[in-house]
Amino acid sequence: MNTPHTFQGQERPRERLLQHGPKVLTTPELLAVVLGTGAPGRDAVQFSAELLEQFSGLRNLLAADYSDLRRFKGMGNAKICQLQAINELAGRSIEEELRQSDTLNNSQLVKRYCINRLGHLAVEHCIAIYLDACYRLICCTEVSRGTLSRTTVYPREVAVEALKFNAAAVILAHNHPSGSATPSEADIALTKHLHKSLALIDVTLLDHIVVSQKEANSLSELGLF
Repeated sequence: MNTPHTFQGQERPRERLLQHGPKVLTTPELLAVVLGTGAPGRDAVQFSAELLEQFSGLRNLLAADYSDLRRFKGMGNAKICQLQAINELAGRSIEEELRQSDTLNNSQLVKRYCINRLGHLAVEHCIAIYLDACYRLICCTEVSRGTLSRTTVYPREVAVEALKFNAAAVILAHNHPSGSATPSEADIALTKHLHKSLALIDVTLLDHIVVSQKEANSLSELGLF
């Protein structure tokens, strides 16, 4: 994690950003610009640095839910809303790219989207990404959610949704809260079954992506179906 910047004179993060651009600021300084204020006894940068330390980094902080954020001293509703809005905007930015690009030729973007959607979750969730004939995003829906180690996906429900959205292709994705993005035997079996089921309605299963907090593995790229 970046360490807080020691101000030169009265120069503040906002002024430095305006003068030099955002890349010269540390992560606590950028967060301080967003939050605007600190808390009693802590300026905005100190407060932001402590917040990042408490949540073990920016990703966990942005993915934290309301109750966890509220327990941090000095975090009120306004600050929580700011953080949650930033996280949602980041996800929508990636989603916007997927609506405009060919996912077949942009696998890294798809993986980034899946990590953003699923990587921080404490139990297994599975999503289906529905694509048009040019492999652009139509929509993304949650297929199921389960426990720490498993979730149940019904191919028939995915097929019904594919027909509903007039999708030409589907990408399935789910998370492994254990921290390993290695596909399990059950993941491989599900992928093969779903691939066959969707083929019956002329819908292609392009991929099944397994994600952890920091990485994503494509079963298609691994040659597992």
